[in-house]
Amino acid sequence: MTDKEKQPNEGEGNRTAARAYNQDQQAFVKKGGVQQAAEEAREAVEGDERAELDAARAEAKSRAKEHDPEERRDYSRKE
Repeated sequence: MTDKEKQPNEGEGNRTAARAYNQDQQAFVKKGGVQQAAEEAREAVEGDERAELDAARAEAKSRAKEHDPEERRDYSRKE
């Protein structure tokens, strides 16, 4: 990478990367990618990949430092 191509330090946060990410997300939504991705995810969860996905989820949880409080919250109890 030459000095001319070097990306300048933008301080805390990277506005250039954030802008590119946001543009890519908007393009994905506009082209209908959300519906297709949702269909593929549903097929994976409800189909042959379910056991593999469950195993991956269990492995990830076993490595987690702590659990998400929302995961175990009892919404029937008043706070």
